[in-house]
Amino acid sequence: MWACRLRRLSRLSRLGRRILNQLLSIRDAYLMGREHLAASGSAEAPIEAEVLLRHVLQLDRAAFYARWDRPISEDAWSWFQRVLGERATGRPVPYIVGQREFMGLTFAVDERVMIPRPETEVLVEIVLEELKKREHGNAGTPTPAPRARGGAGEREGGSEIQDPGSKIQIVDVGTGSGCIAIALAHRCSQAKVYAIDVSPEALEVARINAARHGVNGEVEFLPGDLLTPLPSQLAGCIDAIVSNPPYVPLAQRGALPREIRDFEPAVAVFIDGDGLAAHRRLIADAPGWLRRSGWLAMEVGAGQADAVSGAMRDDGRYARIRVVADYGGTPRVVVGERAASS
Repeated sequence: MWACRLRRLSRLSRLGRRILNQLLSIRDAYLMGREHLAASGSAEAPIEAEVLLRHVLQLDRAAFYARWDRPISEDAWSWFQRVLGERATGRPVPYIVGQREFMGLTFAVDERVMIPRPETEVLVEIVLEELKKREHGNAGTPTPAPRARGGAGEREGGSEIQDPGSKIQIVDVGTGSGCIAIALAHRCSQAKVYAIDVSPEALEVARINAARHGVNGEVEFLPGDLLTPLPSQLAGCIDAIVSNPPYVPLAQRGALPREIRDFEPAVAVFIDGDGLAAHRRLIADAPGWLRRSGWLAMEVGAGQADAVSGAMRDDGRYARIRVVADYGGTPRVVVGERAASS
C-alpha cells in the first residue's frame, strides 16, 4: 500500500504535492520509506528508513520521534525520495549520509574508503588492552580496555591511556578512513600513529577525519604499500602494527552483496589468491620494525584465523600468538608478539 502511494505521490504535479504534503506526516514518510526499502531488498529497512529520514530532516532520534506527527515539508519529502532511490540502487547508507560511527567517533566516509565496521573495533580494543598492560607493567592475563563514560582525564570517544613514560609508536596499515589510527590517537595521548594506505584518495578522507577529531599532530599519513613507506629510523622501534588488510579472495567477489561488490573500493576489500597475501607479507616484514615484545595484530575473515595464526607460528619470530573473536563470536583478530629471542 505505502509503496503504491509513494509511486503515486512522485507523479503528482508540484501543486498537488504541496496540497498532499499538508497531510503527509513524518510518520507517513517513514512508513512509506520503510516499505519502499523492504521492497527493494533491504534486510534492515526499518533502521535504514529512519537513518535516511533523520539525515534529511537533520534531527537526532529524540527530536525525530517528538515530531513524529508533524507534516513533512515539500523539500524534505523530495529529498527523502531521492535518497530512497539511491539506497534502492544498492548504495550503502553510510555513503548516502556521508558518515559512520566507529569507537564512539563519527567519521566522514564516501566511496573512496571502505565503511568502518563494528567488528573492526575489536582490533582497536586489543591495542588498547596491550597498552594498558604496558602502562601497568602487567604481563599477565589481558584485561579489555573500558569504554569511556566521560569525565576528567578522558577525551571524546573513549578512555585516555596515561603517559607510560615514552612515546608509543603505532603503525596502522591500510588506514582507509583513518578510523583505527584516529581512534587510537584519541584514546592514547602518548601515541604517535603512522597511518599508511596505498590509495591517495583514501588518505584524503583520512586527513579530513584527523582534522575533524583534532589529531593532526598525532597521526602522520604515509602513501604506499604495507610497511614500505616507513622511515628507516623506525626499524626496531615500533610498539604495535595493526592492520585490517583486504582479505576477501577476488574469486568470491560475485558472491558478496552488491553494497560491497559494487560500491566499496575494491583495493580495500579484495585480493588475489586465498585472501591472505597481505597477511603473509606483514608477518614476514613486521619483526624488522617491531621492538622486542612489540606486537602485530591483524583482522581476518571468517575461516582464516587458523591459517594466519599458523603462519605466525611457522615464522618462528612470534610469541604469545592468540586469536580474538568479534562481538558476534567469529574469530576476527590474530595477534602475535615479537619474541624476545628474535
